Amino acid sequence: MRYHVPLFHFLLHYWTMKTTPRRFLLFGLFISFLVLAFTTGIPNLAATHSYLAFVGTYTNKTDSKGIYAFQFDVDTGKLSEKGVAAQSPDPSWVVVHPNGKFAYAANEAGKQSTITAFAVDATTAKLSQLNQVPAQGEDPCHLSFDKTGKYLFAANYSSGTVAVFPIQPDGKLGEHTAAVKNAGELGPNKERQEGPHAHWVEATANNKFVLVADLGLDRILVYKFDSAKGTLAPNDQPAVKLAAGAGPRHVALAPNNKFLYVVSELNSTVTTYSFDANTGASQQIHVVSTLPGDYHGRNDTAEIIVHPSGKWLFASNRGHDSIAVFSIDRADGKLHAAGNFPTGGKEPRHFAIDPSGHFLLAENQNTNNITVFKIDYATGALTHVAGVDGIPSPVCIAFLAH
Repeated sequence: MRYHVPLFHFLLHYWTMKTTPRRFLLFGLFISFLVLAFTTGIPNLAATHSYLAFVGTYTNKTDSKGIYAFQFDVDTGKLSEKGVAAQSPDPSWVVVHPNGKFAYAANEAGKQSTITAFAVDATTAKLSQLNQVPAQGEDPCHLSFDKTGKYLFAANYSSGTVAVFPIQPDGKLGEHTAAVKNAGELGPNKERQEGPHAHWVEATANNKFVLVADLGLDRILVYKFDSAKGTLAPNDQPAVKLAAGAGPRHVALAPNNKFLYVVSELNSTVTTYSFDANTGASQQIHVVSTLPGDYHGRNDTAEIIVHPSGKWLFASNRGHDSIAVFSIDRADGKLHAAGNFPTGGKEPRHFAIDPSGHFLLAENQNTNNITVFKIDYATGALTHVAGVDGIPSPVCIAFLAH
């Protein structure tokens, strides 16, 4: 922090002038502001703000090397490539630990699938491998942390299993503390629902439960989570059932923890549920389509996110290649369509909202590009402001919000 000589000349001159009670009060307020500014970094607000972002990709049958790093400018929405952060096979899902020191990747490789732990070097935008452990299942496609940051959850798609790994103080993953296989009646789609397919896993805000979206079972499974032991057990209401053949893929929890929103891949819908955070019980409220009424082509939904403000919900369509936007009635949780916005590419498998909440970034897997949209707080509308091309098969983006 630089202290400017003219500023202190001014303060000295002001103090040596004839002091009145009013002037003394104003001077005290001014000094208080300066103390706040210097101790909280307010003078730096005029500088450009940026975050590191790590992009996961598919490397099989592509030119990708693994995980790529970008600098994201919060003032303009521009992404600047920093190169390969780490060479890693098929890192289809990447997460950054809340402490900003570690990152983890799901490496899809059938029965040889692994989870890799990395140390984050924010200065060089590089990831250094700490260790690698078996995924305790086949083809992990989603990772998340418990609310203490002490455990990592992995959803293994092909095997329909969920695993829990303790995170050691040095960031390495320890021996798994739980590995459960989802069970229940299969959905009617013989091609996509021939077995359980865990596609998403996350702990509730109070860390009491772990929710798992299983595409093959048409259910959101609810497990009790023991945060002392890192174990999972079926809840008293063990599952939330969706329409037959819906194929639930991902879930978004409302900021107030009262509602769940489930995006279903096979029937292109979002289903709203009330949620009791104390018991893990849910009840369906309503269902909406992610597609405009005049579209009848092929479509598979992918990602779903509730904006941090709680005002808007976003879901991605692959086929229609758009982001569906809904306003949220925060009293009853119901959704109201606010438009569909083209993603500027093909197959938006994933998208994310940046840490500032101002931008939405959509990764178009089949056209090797990321499109950046500015979010209109008043209407939820998305305006294309930037983008980057030439990223082989981008399927996940994770921000280092430090």
